Amino acid sequence: ERKKPRQAHILERGQYTEKRDKVASRIPEWISPPLAEAQDNRLGLAQWLVKADHPLTSRVTVNRYWQQLFGTGLVKTSEDFGVQGEHPSHPELLDWLALDFIESGWNVKRFLKSLAMSSTYRQSSRVTPEKLALDPENRLLARGSRFRLDAEVIRDQALAISNLLVDRTGGESVKPYQPAGLWKPVAFGGSNTQEFKQDSGDKLYRRSMYTFWKRTSPPPSMTTFDAPDRETCQVRRARTNTPLQALVLMNDVQFFEAARKFAERVLREGGVTPEQRLQFAFRSVLSRHPAQDEIASMLGLLQDQQAEYGANPDEAKKLLGAGESPRDETLPVSELAAWTMVTHLILNLSETVTKG
Repeated sequence: ERKKPRQAHILERGQYTEKRDKVASRIPEWISPPLAEAQDNRLGLAQWLVKADHPLTSRVTVNRYWQQLFGTGLVKTSEDFGVQGEHPSHPELLDWLALDFIESGWNVKRFLKSLAMSSTYRQSSRVTPEKLALDPENRLLARGSRFRLDAEVIRDQALAISNLLVDRTGGESVKPYQPAGLWKPVAFGGSNTQEFKQDSGDKLYRRSMYTFWKRTSPPPSMTTFDAPDRETCQVRRARTNTPLQALVLMNDVQFFEAARKFAERVLREGGVTPEQRLQFAFRSVLSRHPAQDEIASMLGLLQDQQAEYGANPDEAKKLLGAGESPRDETLPVSELAAWTMVTHLILNLSETVTKG
């Protein structure tokens, strides 16, 4: 804080040369009265925000965490608690959660654990026609929530499963795989982002939050899965399901490389027999054992791919060339290629990219 605060003014039509009435720092008293001992600065604002009888801060906070786990907030318009926002579906529950959050010392870990261990969260997402007719959006929480994962989570999940993810915290932005020449049509002459230059090594496998973001040409694999444009803060994302998303999961080099590296894990760590390896793959990705019909279907696919790549070793080498990470040379080429197609299928399942 400055020792002598800078004088601010109301600006006529927002023009900085057209100064009008003088204004000073204040908190919005119409929301909640100010603290008597608080100063009119940032510290005073922070103290006002977290005081025990503030009507919004804790409610907005727990609602956003609820949205994170359940897909939709108790107040659906999580970005708007005002008169134009939607009323809470369970107002008493929202009040109780907000008060409990304050009394716990604003303990986020405790709060998320209490939600995740609740019987409401642990419900099955299976739905009957009767329940669907009565509550199509599941606002009454009669079943478990089911929704597609966010763009960043889908990519990070694939990297984590394949052991490619670099979990180092902090550092500069990185430029993972993107189509060549993507920036040229929208770049300014002489700009340092006129041409996209892909990174290499560990930078290709940093968490998605570190991906460099050119606002006029954002990463296409992110925007395809409804990642926000970052022009403004977006509390609630749109969720779509389109054929383009399936094409990204099937053909994007990042996901195909992840399938190849995951296949190496399956062959090294998954056991000796194909059945054991399928059990390992399903448990690693879906956290469950495969059903008998799934095992039969996967074994049929594996046998077909083994025959295909056993007869065409050059095609197997071409398949395994996706991505910059080195291939495990100790594994047979045709066997690794066949298992790559199997793991690729598992990573493309709706169950893999959907919470529920």
